[in-house]
Amino acid sequence: MTTSEQQQTLRIAYSPCPNDTFVFDALAHGRVPGAPALDVTFADIDITNGMAERGEFDVLKVSYAVLPYVLDEYTLLPCGGALGRGCGPLVLTREPDTELTGRTVAVPSEKSTAYLLFRLWAADTLRDGGVGKIVVMPFHEIMPAVRDGRVDAGLVIHEARFTYRGYGLHKLADMGEHWERTTGLPIPLGAIVAKRSLGADTLTRLADAVRASVRAAWDDPEASRPYVMAHAQEMDPAVADQHIGLYVNEFTAGLGEDGYAAVRGLLTRAAAEGLVPPLGRDALVFP
Repeated sequence: MTTSEQQQTLRIAYSPCPNDTFVFDALAHGRVPGAPALDVTFADIDITNGMAERGEFDVLKVSYAVLPYVLDEYTLLPCGGALGRGCGPLVLTREPDTELTGRTVAVPSEKSTAYLLFRLWAADTLRDGGVGKIVVMPFHEIMPAVRDGRVDAGLVIHEARFTYRGYGLHKLADMGEHWERTTGLPIPLGAIVAKRSLGADTLTRLADAVRASVRAAWDDPEASRPYVMAHAQEMDPAVADQHIGLYVNEFTAGLGEDGYAAVRGLLTRAAAEGLVPPLGRDALVFP
């Protein structure tokens, strides 16, 4: 390894959500020997998706749904992201059994995996052409908007799975349940991508460092707690722990065969529906 490689600092953007701060705590604070240094920016997933499309930053946490638009410039890291079972986005309403046809639905990003899963669900389940209007909002604003009647329904992610009842809301549908029932695969949500121009050696070193950072967090969860809670937007510590337990799992340490099958399955089906461009044959090969 050259001195310049050792001293290289990578610009990275990920969300302030507990799963991301838990995963990257050791790496961001220089506790992974031999790892590249990171210059961290926090941003909502809708922002990081746009950053990736514009080619900004060296490393980004993005929605899997945005991969077909960015894989010419970025490569998918085989670790660090969010996949799992029983962790899919929810559609919430003020009243149970609300009919969504023709209604307004708030979503966290039109390029989010949550919205892609929603569109696949809607194609299978909604009558008469689906919802009336889609409104993009930061995810933390969606439940108040549904509660206050500013939108008819909201597509929510992350810790909203644990907190929506506190807003007086009802779960209309679980996108993850639909995906798992129809495919048998885990739910792909968020991915870590890095610029191909970094080169194979740096990309491999980065992936190894992300895996080491995940394992360090598992080995000593309390070490990451100050970082997690400092950015958890006043979240209850118990909710933060539930969030981490749901979204940081074996697929975070390594996508593996099932993880890659889930990503290919989602993007292949979406491309067949005309929702995203088709993937190239070797688009997911790392590095």
